[in-house]
Amino acid sequence: MPSSFLSHSQQRSGTEWLHLAWDVFIIVLVGINLTLLLFDSLFIIPPLNEAFEAMAPRLYQAYQQNIHANFYEIDLVFVSIFIFDVLLGWAAAIIERRYHRWFFYPFVHWYDVLGCIPLAGFRLLRALRILGLLLRLQKMNLIDMRGWWIYHFLYKYYDILLEELSDRIAVRLLGNVQQQIQKDNSLSQRMIEQVIMPRREELIREIAQRIETMVDGAYRNRRGDLMRYISALIGRALEDSPEIQRLRRLPMGEQLSRVLDDTLSDIVCRLVNEAIMGMRSPEFSNLVEGVTSNAMDTLLEVDERSSRITEQALVDILEILKTEISRQQWKEKYA
Repeated sequence: MPSSFLSHSQQRSGTEWLHLAWDVFIIVLVGINLTLLLFDSLFIIPPLNEAFEAMAPRLYQAYQQNIHANFYEIDLVFVSIFIFDVLLGWAAAIIERRYHRWFFYPFVHWYDVLGCIPLAGFRLLRALRILGLLLRLQKMNLIDMRGWWIYHFLYKYYDILLEELSDRIAVRLLGNVQQQIQKDNSLSQRMIEQVIMPRREELIREIAQRIETMVDGAYRNRRGDLMRYISALIGRALEDSPEIQRLRRLPMGEQLSRVLDDTLSDIVCRLVNEAIMGMRSPEFSNLVEGVTSNAMDTLLEVDERSSRITEQALVDILEILKTEISRQQWKEKYA
């Protein structure tokens, strides 16, 4: 198993080196072709043509007869090699299953395909093969473009351009949404009908469960404080009661009022404790769900005023998002 994995790795590395060697060969041809194209373009300019003839008449004559006169035929030789390169790369991509579909190659390498067209504007696309070679060298860890000054320079302005374009598009989309909200008076009703109502029962159960959990947790954490508050409340009520004050004037009245205070406090505390403990029962859960359902029905009633408030709130939220998106973060990033 290890030996087969090693041979596969070596074969893959050898394939990559073969691709690299072929790319270097094609790029050399591209360089020669573009240099020839540039020189021939300058050759037809009268002042440069006359200067060339005056400086090197024999070389001028040889270039005029052998290259300039047959320039299109020579360029077609380069074009045929470039077409063969595209077909070879396409076949290799199919064999290696480099892309999801077999016909993806000409779309991914569009610059190679268009560069085969023997027209001046398309010939310049052949220079993009240099970028492909650099990416292959980067993939093979033979170079590290991320440390180059030109990489940081281009990446900076690419990042700025991308942020500016995305921000403009996002702001435009949010602005369109704001206009749509302001024009559509039925937004609140549609939100209730299409978003909340299909999930109404789930929301009621979730809210009721959260209320039960909240009350139960608060009671467990503050039970002592609640019992002391109830005892103090009953004590103050008995203290202010005229009947209790008359009772205290009787013999043994003070003891009786104290016993009554303790008894009432104990009864109320037991009632509260039983009520809280009873929250775990199905009956209490049904009661909470019923109250929550009634409260939700009341909250979901939509009139003109509530609809206007909801729409304005959404518009203001989108305005805040537009302001945040419009902030040019690249100024802070590249300060």
